[in-house]
Amino acid sequence: MGQPCQQAPNGEVAVRGPLFWFRDDPSHADGAAAVVYESDGVVLCRDGHVLATGPWPALRGQVDMPVHHYPNHLITAGFVDAHVHYPQTRILGGHAGGLTDWLERHAYPEEERFSDLEHARSTAGVFCDKLLSNGTTTALAFCTQHPESVDALLTETSARGMRMVAGKVLMDRNAPEPLLDGADHGYEVSSALARRWHGHGRTGYAVIPRFAPACSPAQLEVAATVRREHPGVLVHSHIAETTEEVAQVGRLFPDRDGYLDVYEHHRLTGPGTVLAHAVHLTSAELARCKDTGTALVHCPTSNLFLGSGLFDLPTALDPAQPVTLGLGTDVGAGTSFSMLTTLGAAHQVARLRGWSLDPLRGFYLATLGGAHALGLADHVGSLAPGHEADIVVLDPAATAPLARCTDRAESLTDLLFGLAVLGDERAVHATYVAGHQI
Repeated sequence: MGQPCQQAPNGEVAVRGPLFWFRDDPSHADGAAAVVYESDGVVLCRDGHVLATGPWPALRGQVDMPVHHYPNHLITAGFVDAHVHYPQTRILGGHAGGLTDWLERHAYPEEERFSDLEHARSTAGVFCDKLLSNGTTTALAFCTQHPESVDALLTETSARGMRMVAGKVLMDRNAPEPLLDGADHGYEVSSALARRWHGHGRTGYAVIPRFAPACSPAQLEVAATVRREHPGVLVHSHIAETTEEVAQVGRLFPDRDGYLDVYEHHRLTGPGTVLAHAVHLTSAELARCKDTGTALVHCPTSNLFLGSGLFDLPTALDPAQPVTLGLGTDVGAGTSFSMLTTLGAAHQVARLRGWSLDPLRGFYLATLGGAHALGLADHVGSLAPGHEADIVVLDPAATAPLARCTDRAESLTDLLFGLAVLGDERAVHATYVAGHQI
């Protein structure tokens, strides 16, 4: 266990113990250089940022701050959840026959409640508690159609010092009337929210056309206009989650050459666009995502829970043509806030595709890879000096099955695999946000 947590008001703290982090994608040719591992390392933090990271014997002379020592743990960068729905926090595990049934029975009725600011605030508090207790320090989140939902979440995350990107959902068809808004209203409210929140502390704004079936061409044009008028905001949406959805898009947009082309036609692809699921994209569409710099998010617990399909990890992660990829819990169709549980599910999906996800590559996707997907790799996802001091401390012996597994580990890869397939919220011993233990 760690020492009692003493730290200075400016976030001065040294976090010591076995640690690892990524300089780059470990699947690259020089993969060994992409991963930094120290059996007795330390991260020096001040004013919310990493001052230095390296072996304790080399840096101990620079330590003039409280030391939090975790000798039997594993320290790494805070997790990045690249796709999650905060309004769905309270509806995990809702039984349904598939995506459309689940939306109609659970998601849409719950989201209608977010016109009530108090409900939005209460849920935002629970949501943030769940993220942090699972070691997630950065997220890209859907809110609802209601501006109150955005204000509630970003007020809460700002108070906690978290890195959060979120926005109002845009929908104007094929959903319940209380959740729809016209193009003019969607433009006005989204623009106002972007002005209010984007670049405010550690907060970013995302333009969120929910998915093509719920957006008319006019609403998609609104999303593109807000993006153009507010440089740096992200575009966040869903794509090709189910075969039924893909077929519906074909009927609604008969002039377009597939689902991805709908977004590309409306100038909603490229760097800064993050599309969740992508289960049923064609190989040509995956290649186009790579060519344009459009990021995708793999949401394995959600895809398994709803029976949406098995994401093509082998093609998406092909070293010859890798797509920018992050991992998302996709709560509430996703069944856990834990990025460790999400990694375990990603392993299962890969095996069902006849492939194996290297544990190092998995943890890269959950940290620096996710940061790249969100355009935040210069800020989060790493313990490199200059990055924001978001840190998670994992306990490889948090449960008896996990302890038995990790006790046999002969390498960092073995240890990470055990954490991925047997770990969950209980394996998160401590979480630091901007150098402060939460």
